[in-house]
Amino acid sequence: MPESERQESPPGAEAAEEDNVPRDPHIDVDDVPADEGYTTDAQSTTSTSIASSVRDYQFENSRRYHKFKEGLYQFPNDVPEQEREDMKHTVAVHLLGGKLHNSPLEDPQKIVDIGTGTGSWAIDMGDEYPGAEVIGIDLSPIQPPWVPPNVRFLVDDAEAPWLFGQDSLDLVHMRNMSTAIKDWDKLLGQAYSNLKPGGWIELPEFRWVYGCDDGTMHPDYTPPTMVANIKDGLATFGVDMHASEKNEERIRKAGFVNVRHQIKKVPVGPWPKDRSLKTIGLYNRSIIYDGLQAITMGPFTRGLGWTPEEVEVFLVKVRKDLMDSSVHSYVHFHSLCAQKLKTG
Repeated sequence: MPESERQESPPGAEAAEEDNVPRDPHIDVDDVPADEGYTTDAQSTTSTSIASSVRDYQFENSRRYHKFKEGLYQFPNDVPEQEREDMKHTVAVHLLGGKLHNSPLEDPQKIVDIGTGTGSWAIDMGDEYPGAEVIGIDLSPIQPPWVPPNVRFLVDDAEAPWLFGQDSLDLVHMRNMSTAIKDWDKLLGQAYSNLKPGGWIELPEFRWVYGCDDGTMHPDYTPPTMVANIKDGLATFGVDMHASEKNEERIRKAGFVNVRHQIKKVPVGPWPKDRSLKTIGLYNRSIIYDGLQAITMGPFTRGLGWTPEEVEVFLVKVRKDLMDSSVHSYVHFHSLCAQKLKTG
């Protein structure tokens, strides 16, 4: 695996990045005012109509959550959150160079998407590999009814015993699962057992640790404080929000080989000079801004004991800081995949 120079962690980073992992260089800042020609709709969420699906969900602080194994996942699954998850899917594909995966697949027959969410990745994979069976697993039945004939979805807990069968899968895909998984070693062990010899596991992951290379992220910039609170709130449920920092070590321990790991900087806001990064930054800021209530309400109220009113007051400053075009901050995206050892 090619190596690049190690980048020093920026001030305020909460964890050291892995050694010998390719990562992005400095991002050039656009001299044109960062928000020129761009807007973010603070009221971009939409209401959810009352329907028979209410039986499958619980409602808390005006947000809808999963009912199956209630309370296991601390974030909502309502329509605004589904739209935000689809936007994250789009950005992740862009960050992979327009690809759905980095694993070098050869005529896959069976693919599993753990934490499939709205099913966007699974559906796209079904279109790309019409000869493969694609199975999406999630706690919430929020996937569309009309999908490719080779795609199906199951409501299940990823940390429960897997029933796919030993040596039966060509690819296990788990994207953005750090905010959901308690026992990574057990989960990766199940993935290894269920994969065919030579099969692949892929763990693309946004890591919401804020960095800045030019000193524009001032000490009272609140998004890093928000992330620290989310991390502490999830920790009360046994979840490590920054699991991506240790997942390469974990997959090696599980027995995987041919590990491929790259870390990319993902700008927050359209401040980069590069037009592609500018677009990604705009989308990324919208993902964060539009989801502020979704990503904080559960961890803050359930995990830290805040009142909903305290959360909303705190978010006023976070929203203001996110729209501050003078701050050139970024978060991280981990592209990580590895192979089960071939036999013979």
